[in-house]
Amino acid sequence: MDFKVNSVNFTVDQKLVNFIHEKVKKLELMNNGIISSEVFLRIDKNSTQENKVAEVKLLMPGQELFAKKQCKSFEEATDQVVNALKKQVEKHKTKH
Repeated sequence: MDFKVNSVNFTVDQKLVNFIHEKVKKLELMNNGIISSEVFLRIDKNSTQENKVAEVKLLMPGQELFAKKQCKSFEEATDQVVNALKKQVEKHKTKH
């Protein structure tokens, strides 16, 4: 599976990239048909504490899965995005 992380208007550290990669890699264990994953990280310009946004797009044969979450940290947002995508992958698996 190809894996790519894009950070919008800031530089992401390698520790965070590794954390996200480990989480997203678990989705591949559920369905080895995942071709690639693309992660977008950005900091929302609002005044609340929950301004870290993580978006993940999974490319599968004939389908694209997407989830987006906003939390206090990128780690928390990543956990929630991966959980949302797990449900989508399971749903996709039962259809095929």
